[in-house]
Amino acid sequence: MAIRESTRIGLVEKDFTVGNRIALVDDDRNILTSVTMVLETEGFKVTTYRDGAEALRGLQADPVDLAILDIKMPRMDGIELLQRLREKSAMPIIFLTSKDDEVDELLGLRMGADDYIKKPFSQRLLIERVRAVFRRAEAQKGAANGGALSAGSLQRGELVLDPAQHLCTWKGLPVNLTVTEFLIIQALAQRPGHVKSRDQLIDAAYGEHIYVDDRTIDSHVKRLRKKFREVDAEFSHIETLYGVGYKFIEAAA
Repeated sequence: MAIRESTRIGLVEKDFTVGNRIALVDDDRNILTSVTMVLETEGFKVTTYRDGAEALRGLQADPVDLAILDIKMPRMDGIELLQRLREKSAMPIIFLTSKDDEVDELLGLRMGADDYIKKPFSQRLLIERVRAVFRRAEAQKGAANGGALSAGSLQRGELVLDPAQHLCTWKGLPVNLTVTEFLIIQALAQRPGHVKSRDQLIDAAYGEHIYVDDRTIDSHVKRLRKKFREVDAEFSHIETLYGVGYKFIEAAA
């Protein structure tokens, strides 16, 4: 994998486009065409499929580095395709979802999807999510070979975050977060007790100048709380300030 200079943060980092292959699965021709053009412009190699059954055959015969799946598709939807792929593969997977797909969204994340993007989405957001999921997958490989926390890790009470390894633990137990969820809890934990507005959390999770509905952040926070409560039923460290935003508190009342 190639190395490049990052113009945004001034550090040397891996280029997650050179040589990496992406499968795009969607029954909408316009999305297949437009998204393929965007990804190929960024240097990715793209293979497209128009339904889940076709994609399953193709990906079993010729695996790729990451798959982007629509949920609503004929013959085999994205949820079933994810389930079938997960039987033999741990390739990173991003879902494309519509506004009314929240139940399927949650099911997909539980089954092992790495992240999701709601339609309609900006091209910049798509590229950032793809790069972030590649970084997460690479970090998890490194964590499997090591185990020690990285220099930039953050600890707030029982919470430990290691961005380099995309590692989140609560009371020593792992909390499996998507890229977006990780960025939100990281933004909140950086300054415990300090309120972050929804706009600030949108900037932290999606980048500046990208429009995301406020309710999207509310949904992410709801899922964050649920995941932490699966580890600790008493978890109450993400506090809502209605009309203002959210804050992380180290010691819950």
